[in-house]
Amino acid sequence: MKLIVEVSPHKKADYGIPWLMKEVLIGLAPVILASIIFFRIRAVFLIISCLLGAVISEEVWMRLRKKPSSLRDYSAVITGILLALVLPPKLPLWVGFLGGVISIILGKQVFGGLGQNIFNPALVGRAFLMAAFPVMLTSWVEPFSLDAVTKATPLALWKFSKEFTPLKDLFLGNVAGSLGETSSLAIILGGGYLIMRKIADWRAPLGMFLGMSILSGIFYLVNPLGGSILFHLFSGGALLGMFFMVTDPVTTPVSKLGRFLFGLFCGFLVIILRKFSGLPEGVMYSILIMNGFTPLINRLTKPRPLGR
Repeated sequence: MKLIVEVSPHKKADYGIPWLMKEVLIGLAPVILASIIFFRIRAVFLIISCLLGAVISEEVWMRLRKKPSSLRDYSAVITGILLALVLPPKLPLWVGFLGGVISIILGKQVFGGLGQNIFNPALVGRAFLMAAFPVMLTSWVEPFSLDAVTKATPLALWKFSKEFTPLKDLFLGNVAGSLGETSSLAIILGGGYLIMRKIADWRAPLGMFLGMSILSGIFYLVNPLGGSILFHLFSGGALLGMFFMVTDPVTTPVSKLGRFLFGLFCGFLVIILRKFSGLPEGVMYSILIMNGFTPLINRLTKPRPLGR
């Protein structure tokens, strides 16, 4: 009898990273469709420019390192699309392309490639663009508008004018904002698909939901002008971050408790930044900050070995 001794896993599934990324693309489909409906040709061109920046830089980097092409795992495609969805519709296309390059090079490849990056690559690209081109990154247009008239986002109206956008408009997406952040309905549909397919762990979104709800509820009880729970959930990038950013398996904790705590503190930070910082939004910075705490959370929530 022949015995084969090897480390686990002993039985491998038939699917891998390409299958996983394709499922994420399906989840993003409603969000992409909504962005095209609301922002028309601008959305199409911006998504393409970010995609090209991410895909081309990924291929060039791998060739310079004399490594096999990694485009078939679709991770660069996901990064490019996510970056486009968190950018303003009127952003110049060359800036979107540059953001795709930065997302791949600085957010992913300098750490060693897929599975080794510390921070969410798409958010790294957006943070770079926000620092380099702050005016461009804070210029918005109304949905269905073909002109370039600047329009304030719901969070900016609340932050600086104490004006509240109707929840119906926030839910459907008929508001100014980033490509993929306006329609809460589309994001919930896509995120629900990922959770039902068990592509995304429900603990991280639940933690972020509770964190935002608890803190925004407290501020609302003290002063109704602080914004209701639903207003903060449906405004800005909260839902997109909740379903597509805090569920990233690479930059978030690996334990079940760790994922919940990661999302919980992200939710706290979002409300704190929106309330006390000079910017109306806080999702990007909250997730990037918590990405830095992921190794510590992994260490503190390490499962106990059986029998110990």
